Amino acid sequence: MPNTSLINDTRFDNFITQLTELIEGNATERLPEKIKPLLMDLVAHDDWLEAAYRQPHPDHYQQYLLYKDIQNRFSVVAFVWGPGQYTPIHDHQVWGVIGMLSGAEQSQSYRQEGREMVLVGAPVVLRPGDVEILSPETGDIHQVSNYFNDQVSISIHIYGSDIGTVNRFVYTPEGKAKSFISGYANSPLPAQGGI
Repeated sequence: MPNTSLINDTRFDNFITQLTELIEGNATERLPEKIKPLLMDLVAHDDWLEAAYRQPHPDHYQQYLLYKDIQNRFSVVAFVWGPGQYTPIHDHQVWGVIGMLSGAEQSQSYRQEGREMVLVGAPVVLRPGDVEILSPETGDIHQVSNYFNDQVSISIHIYGSDIGTVNRFVYTPEGKAKSFISGYANSPLPAQGGI
C-alpha cells in the first residue's frame, strides 16, 4: 500500500502532508515532540475518521491502518477500543505519538527488572485532544485499556515505522517476553501473534 491514504478527508490529507514534510526536514532526534502539535490539531476534531475505521470488535480492540509511508518512515493507525478492552503489557521498538480522538484510554507504564515487570508511576488517562509520546529510549513498555466499560474509545497513533510489521514483545507480569507482529484489522494478511 504505497503512500496511499485510506481516509478521504481534506483535514487528514493536510495532516499527512504536514507530517511528511516534517519527517523529511528533520532528523529523528526530538521528532515525536515536533509531531505532537500536528496530532493535537488532528484529534481536536472528530469529523474526519470514516465509519469503517470506527468499528469495534466484540472480543478485542481493533488496529486499523490509515496511512503507511512508502519508505516505512511512519504509519498512522486508529485504535478502536470496545468497552473494557485492553492490551497485554507490550513494547513498540519504535517511537510513537498517541492522540485521543474520542472516549478515553488508560496507559500504565512498566519497566523490566530482572524477571519481573515493575509499575512505573501512576496510570495516565488520555481524554479527547490529549497526546502522549512513547520512545524506546525513555521507556515504551505499557499496558493500555479503554477507560470506559460502557462505551467505545478511539485513539490515533503515529509510529516511526510500519508498526503492523515490526517484531515487538508482549510481557507476562513475571517478565517473560514473547515476540509478536501485530498486523492490522484491515490488512489483507492475517496478524501474526497479534496482541
